[in-house]
Amino acid sequence: MSLQDRIESLKAKHAALESAIEIESRRVLPDSIRIRNMKFEKLRIKDELTSMGAKTAH
Repeated sequence: MSLQDRIESLKAKHAALESAIEIESRRVLPDSIRIRNMKFEKLRIKDELTSMGAKTAH
């Protein structure tokens, strides 16, 4: 997998998590633990994307 493919894959996962968080938050009884875990995963992906951006800038 090329670096660009990995970046696109991470961006897609990040967007999917954003959508899943929004859907879960709208439920009558949202699962706060699930939302927290998805937010942590989303942050991990964002950090990885940021790190990759720094590597490609050099």
